[in-house]
Amino acid sequence: MHIDKEINASGLNCPLPILKAKKALSELTSGQTLKVVATDKGSLRDFQAFAKQTGNELLDQQTVGESFIHVLRRR
Repeated sequence: MHIDKEINASGLNCPLPILKAKKALSELTSGQTLKVVATDKGSLRDFQAFAKQTGNELLDQQTVGESFIHVLRRR
């Protein structure tokens, strides 16, 4: 999967991973992808809700060790 931008939100708690993702998505053009690495367990449901609310597409979510990886496509 092609990733256009990646941000590391490790160590940050809600709502900071979402806020960083929102800022990063605003710098992308429609159709581009953003990968967010977070360590907040709540980020799994937070990114699902964020995608529904904003219309951005949540392409993938994975748990790798202590990290939660989210991939979004900008609407």
